[in-house]
Amino acid sequence: MGKLTAAAIVERALEIGDTEGLDAVTIRRLAADLGVTPMALYWHFKNKEQLLAGMADHLIAGFALEPADERPCREQLHDLMVGLIRALRAHPCARTVLEQVDTMAVPAFLGVWDRALGLIRSAGFTRNESCLITKYLLQSAVAIADAPVHYRAGRDSAQVAELVRAKRLALQSLPPETYPNIVEMATPMAGELPPSLYDGFGVDLILAGIDALAAER
Repeated sequence: MGKLTAAAIVERALEIGDTEGLDAVTIRRLAADLGVTPMALYWHFKNKEQLLAGMADHLIAGFALEPADERPCREQLHDLMVGLIRALRAHPCARTVLEQVDTMAVPAFLGVWDRALGLIRSAGFTRNESCLITKYLLQSAVAIADAPVHYRAGRDSAQVAELVRAKRLALQSLPPETYPNIVEMATPMAGELPPSLYDGFGVDLILAGIDALAAER
């Protein structure tokens, strides 16, 4: 086996997290899987907190942030959100990782946040508003990426289809006199939506709110 790298460690940690959950990601487990002693991992990550930060950085670094350009703010924000969503969706454990890590220890996240802050600030918002808007924007991107309709960890397409079908039938079985709208819209609520529609509508909805606020400035 070649020299152990931090990238190899976090990649294996993400594989375990995606299929078994973050509780299964331990130094002892990683060492066994990588064929090294636990001490070999400590050279790169002194504890699980540092490991989680490394995992988060690797997740977001998969999104190649394009240099700022002269396009309208909305177009650049759209590309930023979509790119981040796609990078995070590659790993079902992404949301859990980001919820447990201090983002100040994740350079890739700080890079995306800094770009978002600059774009929002250029749209005429105050510093306080820019801070809040970008927090909501990035949190929304993480939530969209984690949507159950896209969840594929440890399941093939037939298993996912069966889970969606079961949820739809459960929703349709609710008493229509009590929950008429849920029953009527059981199919989309169960997750039977094209991913492109789910993602595109979500991003457009968030950006439309920012546009409306900007227009008032």
